[in-house]
Amino acid sequence: MDVLIHLFVGLHIVGIAALLGGFLTQMKAMGQGTARFVPAMLHGALTMLVTGVALVGLNQADDQTVDNIKIGVKLALLIVVLGLVYVKRDEEKVDKGLFGLVGLLTTANIFIAVLWT
Repeated sequence: MDVLIHLFVGLHIVGIAALLGGFLTQMKAMGQGTARFVPAMLHGALTMLVTGVALVGLNQADDQTVDNIKIGVKLALLIVVLGLVYVKRDEEKVDKGLFGLVGLLTTANIFIAVLWT
C-alpha cells in the first residue's frame, strides 16, 4: 500500500508542478496584460484533484489518520482554481487580478499542504 500511496504523491506533485509552472510561464505576459490559462494549468489542476481524492481514500484504507478539515480547505481552494481555469481556458487574455488569484490560491494550497500539521 505504501508504494501505491507514494506513487500517487508523486503524481500529485507532478500536477502541482504543471499548474504552478503554467502560471509562472505566463508571469511576463501578466505584466503586459496578455496572460492566458494554458492547457498545462487545467491538466495540472485535474491531476491534483484526481490524485488528491485517491490519496485520501488510500490513506483511509490504510488506517492512517486524515485531517478532514485540512483536506476540505485544500479541496475548496483547488475547486476554485479549477473552476476559474476551466471557464476562462479559451479566452485569449485573462484579467490580471483573476490570473494572479489563481497563482495565489495555488501557492496557498502548497503552503497549506506543507505547513499545516
